[in-house]
Amino acid sequence: MELQTKVNIPKSSFKINPTDKLLFVGSCFAENIGRRFVDNQFDAIVNPYGTMYNPASVYHSVKRALEGVSGSLPTGEGGGRGLVAIFTLGTNHIYILKETGEIVDNCMKRPQRLFREEQLSVDECADYLSKAVGLLKERNPEVKVVFTVSPIRYAKYGFHGSQLSKATLLLAVDKLVSASSGELCYFPAYEIMNDELRDYRFYQPDMLHPSEQAVDYIYERFAETYFSEEANAMVAEWDPIKAALAHRPFNPDSEEHKAFLAKVTAKKEAFLAKWK
Repeated sequence: MELQTKVNIPKSSFKINPTDKLLFVGSCFAENIGRRFVDNQFDAIVNPYGTMYNPASVYHSVKRALEGVSGSLPTGEGGGRGLVAIFTLGTNHIYILKETGEIVDNCMKRPQRLFREEQLSVDECADYLSKAVGLLKERNPEVKVVFTVSPIRYAKYGFHGSQLSKATLLLAVDKLVSASSGELCYFPAYEIMNDELRDYRFYQPDMLHPSEQAVDYIYERFAETYFSEEANAMVAEWDPIKAALAHRPFNPDSEEHKAFLAKVTAKKEAFLAKWK
């Protein structure tokens, strides 16, 4: 008896390796997934200029990141390091500063009357995302980009309005992925949350944001899709070390705990020497 609608995820044309550099840009869902990569010792940059919700802000953040941290991003010219970007889109709504006509990424708690709210069309969303990808390709022609759409619903738009916003993003991403040669792909985090995890027990108390358990599950499905054998081996080796480091002893000053900590530290140093 099947009690769950399983989302079919096509086989990826590329895999993420332990040596790859990862750039996460997007909504708070990107923060949640990106944090798990950092915790598992991947070389990841997560929203270096804050949370970005719409395609225009994602483009702005990529542009600033390439200007600010480009030295740490591999160029693809030897060395065996790849570059993978994960863009998580939340909404097609943008806010424009009336005084300048500029799309702002953060209102900085300024009065709402200073801004006007607009919605990007499918083509406008696709254009901003295409420009972001183009900037990354200038840095590294071999870059791989994974698009996701955040499953977080925007109650302030009304649920119908929220669905229209998500649909606009989905159509824009599909337009780009369909025209690519495999270097761009879509990961169905939105569909997993709404189909596989179709139950309020997978939500936080606000009934809008995925719970930690839900994010863990989506991360696992992501790993199943994109991790290489080496990446899986690295995570498997790190898991017991991570658990040991998180251990909170009853008596931290005891000789037993000091010996335990020295052993765990040695294992961590050996791990870093092997994988970094």
